[in-house]
This record gives sequence, structure tokens and C-alpha cells, in this order.
Amino acid sequence: MLAKRIIPCLDVKNGRNVRGVRFSADRDAGDPVELATRYDREGADELVFYDITASAEGRAIVLDLVRQVSERVFIPLTVGGGIRTFDDVRQILKGGADKVSVNSAAVRSPDLINQAAASFGSQCIVGAIDALRRPTAAGQPPSWEIYVDGGRRATGLDALAWVEELVARGAGELVLNSIDADGTREGYDLALNQAVAARVDVPIVASGGAGNLEHIYQVLTEGQASAALAASIFHYQDYTIPVAKDYLRQRGVVVRD
Repeated sequence: MLAKRIIPCLDVKNGRNVRGVRFSADRDAGDPVELATRYDREGADELVFYDITASAEGRAIVLDLVRQVSERVFIPLTVGGGIRTFDDVRQILKGGADKVSVNSAAVRSPDLINQAAASFGSQCIVGAIDALRRPTAAGQPPSWEIYVDGGRRATGLDALAWVEELVARGAGELVLNSIDADGTREGYDLALNQAVAARVDVPIVASGGAGNLEHIYQVLTEGQASAALAASIFHYQDYTIPVAKDYLRQRGVVVRD
């Protein structure tokens, strides 16, 4: 059985790590380099770095900060935000990232996923999804719509159809973020994760809603996720990475030492 992964997330705005509810990003959560160093020391399995306003502002990602983080950590680093071109992907990998997370650019230029996967390997290309539940009639299965530009713009794309296309084009992993749950600390959208897991056979990183360790346990088991991404509960030290892993071990979940 493959070990489940615990992945802290750095949401960076104006050089600081920030947190909010449903993409509000209105609360300072510390220095991203210092946080990255702590998570590396605590034994996080990977680290995700998102420049959360780069796409909406139409600018490149803050490569200097990415380099500072990559120089301080020895765990796999995924970087996203402001990816627009194949050269952006190349520059981020060259700057120290192990994987590149592509969201808005994949919607606007889907061939970017094909080109990047063919050049660098699917294991380096992460399809990032920001999904919002659509209103549904009673008795109907839930559905979700894809949003881009940091959750600011609806696309009309059905989330389940889109994840299938991303994987078909070469994405080797998906980060699946629920806009409804983001920052609420009320738990992941288990139905979203289950629905996506039934459609694709690549690792799914669940994102959005972690408020306690039971939420992480639920999404890794019932939600069928390969990894749990969390932010606030680690940034503000409600829990540490070792405490989270011990909790999961005690409940029968295989995690890395």
C-alpha cells in the first residue's frame, strides 16, 4: 500500500504567507521561507508554494522567493501561480521546483499540459483545480464548475470532465481544491474527492477545509485522496506534522516516517 502524504501549503501574496476564507487571503500567516524550513524539519512529505495573485494580476511568479524556499528545503516542492507559457514551466523547474502546478493557463491553453508533460515528464506536471459546487435539484448528484484566476472567474467547465482531460493530456497529479471549503476549517469536500477519484487514476491531493486531524483522516480514507494539503492548522501550529502522522498511524493509515 502506498503511503499517504501530508503536504503543507504556502499561499504567498506580496512576499508573505496569507490565509483567509474562500480565497479572501486577508490574514498574515508568516514568512514563507521560515515556514518552509520548519515544515522540512518536521518531516512534511512535500511542500506546495502558490503565488496566489500572479494569474489575476497578469504577472510572472516571484522566482526569487521560489529559489529562497527551494534552497532551504530537501523535500519535493510544487510551485504554481502565474504560469502562462512553456518557458514559465521551464524557468520554475530550473529555479528549484520539482513539480509545476498549472491552473488558469491550462484552461486557456490546454496544449501547454501536453507540451510540458512531453518535455519534462508527467511526474513534473500537476493539474490544479479550483472547483465550486453548482446548485442542483433535490435527488440529483452534485456537480462542480471550474474557476480560474485565483477563484475569481467562472469558466463554465464541468470539473469532472476537466480532470479527465487534464490527465489525458499528461498531468501526472491533481491538486483538487474546493472553493466552498477553502479556509473554512469545516472539512474537505469528500464528495468532490470521491467523484474525481472515480474518474482518474493519478494521485489526488485534496485541498480546502482542513480544520482538524479527523478531517485529514476522512479525506485520505473515505475521500480516497492520496495526499492531504493543509495550511492554517499547520501555520498557526494547531498541530505539527509529526502529531498529524502519529494520529493517522494510530488509525491504521500508512504514512511515511
